[in-house]
Amino acid sequence: MLFIDNPTVEKVLSMDDCIDAQDIAFRGLPSGASVHRPRIDVYVPTDRTDGYYRWGTMEGASKDLGVFAIRMKSDILYWPQDEQGFWKEEKYNTEPGLYCGLVMLFSTRNGAPLAIINDGIIQHMRVGGGAGLGAKYLSRPDSHTVGMIGSGGMARTYLQAFCSVRDIRHVKVFSPTKKNREAYAAEMAGKLEIDVQPVSTPEEAVEGADIVSAATNAMQAALKGAWLQPGQHVTDVRGELDDDVFTRADVIFKQGVSHSRPRNEDVEHMGDGYNNGDYIAGNAEELERLPKRHRSGALGEPSTSYPSFTDLASGNFPLRTSDEQITLYLNTGNQGLQFAAVGAAVYNRCLELGLGHQLPTEWFLQDIRD
Repeated sequence: MLFIDNPTVEKVLSMDDCIDAQDIAFRGLPSGASVHRPRIDVYVPTDRTDGYYRWGTMEGASKDLGVFAIRMKSDILYWPQDEQGFWKEEKYNTEPGLYCGLVMLFSTRNGAPLAIINDGIIQHMRVGGGAGLGAKYLSRPDSHTVGMIGSGGMARTYLQAFCSVRDIRHVKVFSPTKKNREAYAAEMAGKLEIDVQPVSTPEEAVEGADIVSAATNAMQAALKGAWLQPGQHVTDVRGELDDDVFTRADVIFKQGVSHSRPRNEDVEHMGDGYNNGDYIAGNAEELERLPKRHRSGALGEPSTSYPSFTDLASGNFPLRTSDEQITLYLNTGNQGLQFAAVGAAVYNRCLELGLGHQLPTEWFLQDIRD
């Protein structure tokens, strides 16, 4: 059995492999060769009076890849507000700047535990790769420019993914913090050898872009439909789109269908972008720490209201039919399967290269039937 840390994952996992692995795994869903369980979070009040503890898991398996994966994460959350009253999620484990997330990989052929993998790099890469899949099938083939709203880790892998599937030459990036957008521009220009320019407003980032992405941790709309122009392809991370984006879009697909249960309707908390499989503890006073729902727009509708990636790949639903159409890809829904697919790619590559820290498999086995 292997323990695979983030530096090793970064060494072995390419964005092309990340996109291809997900493409294969997602195509197994209609036939039953793949399966996933959407994310479920458990929230418990913590000692921090403005925060909550959250335990999150998601699972997926692929017969073709021969693996099952569960991704687990343990966070202390809190939600500071800016001067305009907008919520922003912050999190940590133990102390600010440290995080705990693990992917456990098992063989579906003999049940053996295969690997424990730090989830940091995989998490960003699998989300970016999902956005790349959407751009691969829905953006115009002659897309050369990107408008990026956000400058964090997801914004980095999103741009990598767009460059993997399209000949991207120019990028405009907006982040509310000038220092952050300038650092992003310098880093990504050097890494991808393309022109990346920081801009001072989100509208400026969207103007003239072929691919538009909202990759933020904002808990309110960061991208507005009023800014969109004909021919653009749009994608998100966590639902940071206003209702007008859905109105303006001519073609809408979602990565996957989340068969999750409705939350307790008496708990009117947690903003858009959160899944509906949350289990939330706490008394009335403690629940007030959580962000309130802030709108009931398009993202509040059942996920089945949009065709999924499997519909997209099957050809049973029309894709872009003209260069003037606006396409929208909601990059969420198959999270557990993503970790199985990308985790398998990382594990197999580590076996080939002799990388990773060996752990005795017998440590994780027992002779007591459970």
